[in-house]
Amino acid sequence: MSESSTAGPTKAAARYDKIKTLSPAKFRRLTGVKPTIFARMVITLKRAEKKTRKRGGKPKLTVEDRLLLALECLREYPTYFRLGQSYGVSESSAWYISRWVENTLIKDKQFALPGNSPYENLHLL
Repeated sequence: MSESSTAGPTKAAARYDKIKTLSPAKFRRLTGVKPTIFARMVITLKRAEKKTRKRGGKPKLTVEDRLLLALECLREYPTYFRLGQSYGVSESSAWYISRWVENTLIKDKQFALPGNSPYENLHLL
């Protein structure tokens, strides 16, 4: 069965709206970056999205919320299933969003991010 059409940006979009009013110290404690760096990251992601987005539907998550998802992934190492549940997207969408944000910010060379996801080098016996 497909995802419900009511579980859209309302639940997830409220994430950034709730934290943007935090003090800079609390914002950094929560996200791992200062609000000024976060804003620069958002500008970079919006610029990249504008260049590459040609067609298709509107994304379920705002750029700010996609960045929050990726920062949470880098900071806490949750499963993509849990991230998807938290942000109202599928597990595969959570993975795709995380990879897109990481790769876009790494390519920009303005930000210091790990080059690989911690899950990439995990070898199972």
